[in-house]
Amino acid sequence: MDAAKLLASRQEKDQFFRSHAQSPLTPEQQKVFNALRYYDPNPALEFTLRIEPIADGKFVQIQTTTGDIRMMKRYGHFTFPVEGQETTLTLYEADYGFFLPFVDANAGQETYPAGRYLEPEYLGDNRFHIDFNQAYNPYCAYGDGWSCPITPAENRLSVAIRAGEMIPLGDWVTLGQSQE
Repeated sequence: MDAAKLLASRQEKDQFFRSHAQSPLTPEQQKVFNALRYYDPNPALEFTLRIEPIADGKFVQIQTTTGDIRMMKRYGHFTFPVEGQETTLTLYEADYGFFLPFVDANAGQETYPAGRYLEPEYLGDNRFHIDFNQAYNPYCAYGDGWSCPITPAENRLSVAIRAGEMIPLGDWVTLGQSQE
């Protein structure tokens, strides 16, 4: 995605969070929400890659932040460079399409500690468009009322993915957390 389209989609997302009835934010959060935080567009983290299918194609249980279990199929692996280091992730297939959860080395400092998500675009012939500039936080990053898949251990990276959405900061975030 070119930078202008990416920036426009980010503005649309901010507007959705700020004013839409289906925003993941509570009405109290929406009143003080300013914007999500993002890394600058990083063309080095946008790829068209061939996935190496996983032969057994087993379904695995992925726990959520509320203790529920979601079943997803381990679809395949792919390797890509990050600042000169080869990195591998596992792509999952869910009932709604392809799902790529990951935690990077900046988790808890610059990125959401539980990880970020992508839905790579299938191009056919086991090829996918994977753009980390579109990586987003799960809704549980904004408040306690959401159930989000927890990133499996195999997708916890030792490299930083400096693209996409960053950890949310601001008074609006704390309004979404229970005060127990």
